[in-house]
Amino acid sequence: MSGLQLFWFILIGVLFSGFFFFEGFDFGVGMAVQSLAHTEEEKDQIVQTIGPVWDGNEVWLLTAGGAMFASFPYWYASLFSGYYLILLIILAGLIIRGVSFEFRHRMPEKQKQIWNWTLSVGSFIVPFFFGLMFVSMIQGIPMDADGNVSAHFSDYVNVFSVVGGIAVSLLSYLHGLNYLALKTLGRVRERARNYATFFYWVLYAGLIVFSLLLFLKTDFLVLHPAVTSVLLLVIVLLTVLANVSVVKEKEMRAFLASGLTMVVLVALIFSGLFPRVMISSTASSNDLLIANASSTPYTLTVMSYLSLTILPFVLAYTAFSYYIFRKRIVSGPVQSEGYK
Repeated sequence: MSGLQLFWFILIGVLFSGFFFFEGFDFGVGMAVQSLAHTEEEKDQIVQTIGPVWDGNEVWLLTAGGAMFASFPYWYASLFSGYYLILLIILAGLIIRGVSFEFRHRMPEKQKQIWNWTLSVGSFIVPFFFGLMFVSMIQGIPMDADGNVSAHFSDYVNVFSVVGGIAVSLLSYLHGLNYLALKTLGRVRERARNYATFFYWVLYAGLIVFSLLLFLKTDFLVLHPAVTSVLLLVIVLLTVLANVSVVKEKEMRAFLASGLTMVVLVALIFSGLFPRVMISSTASSNDLLIANASSTPYTLTVMSYLSLTILPFVLAYTAFSYYIFRKRIVSGPVQSEGYK
């Protein structure tokens, strides 16, 4: 394995981490439209918190997919062909979310409710099926020596993968609640904190179940015992930090902690996969490795120069966008105030 191959494996992990950090709270906010808001005014307030940024956040996913296609074409081919139906459902969820943002404010009151529901449903579908996909992938999937996947329904949908899907959805929801507490004033802000306080206790139970299944269903603790244990511990500590921050009304700290929880979860998946990119449940000799799944050294070299040149500008623009839209969204006669 060369240094460039390792660099691009890590970079793809970073891009997926960015996607779940930024788009994760988008999904949570979308789910909160129907579960948190009580009035149409509150629903509008919730949607306005992500109105300027939601489409930009999706660029992280497009970039991750493009980077995988260019740097690890064999990984891309096996993953996208083997998980075609799941990825199609994810795409449908992303589409109905995007359509809902555009249509909900153009419709009369009764039809607006339909688009509120599609926004919430689409915001649940995407993180749930991403969690389902990644967790089923780390369990191993029937794959031959050429990378052809021949899986059945139970390979995709099983107890562990469903728990993973629920876990990612719940993490996204909590991340969204922390974002709403950070970005709103009034009843929505108070309700978001109350909901988050309750759901963190649900998450604690989920983390116990997920950790047990990770030990039973994967080889992560066998191949990488130290790294896996440390990352699981960090996830627990970040969850506790986020929970305590919510209780103490330290909203920025809670938001950062919940976002970093998702980043560390991606790090856990990628570190457990290493040095593989796809795990075959048929035979370990059929595993797709970083070393034999990548593009040529020349391609990786050119892409490295381009990415290191362009990435700082993209990050600077993203930071500037969030700075411009940093103020809280007000519903009703409430005065603005800063973050805590």
